[in-house]
Amino acid sequence: QVQLVESGGDLVQPGGSLRLSCAASGSIVGGNAMGWHRQGPGNQREMVAAINLDGSVMYEDSVKGRFTISRDNAKNTLFLQMNSLKPEDTAVYYCRLTRPSGVRYWGQGTQVTVSY
Repeated sequence: QVQLVESGGDLVQPGGSLRLSCAASGSIVGGNAMGWHRQGPGNQREMVAAINLDGSVMYEDSVKGRFTISRDNAKNTLFLQMNSLKPEDTAVYYCRLTRPSGVRYWGQGTQVTVSY
């Protein structure tokens, strides 16, 4: 079993920055693909950023150039640096871990609100 715990969500003004963290624990063996997803009010959950097994990264078009995904393998922690935040970035952000077998695990989510 894998446990994922997100933190770092907050209320921030447009143009501000936040750094989300996702601490992974449990049966973490070998490489795993990880990513961040978000679900805004009335919207479906969407992928924001991901790190694949080969280390390559990918971003949803609307966050390219503003968000940066990274991981600290020694600490089993995933990060999402979010800059130049916009009101449309408001959502619950979820951390996701995918085993090579394809099994997915999700965190409980952390709220990001971008507003004056």
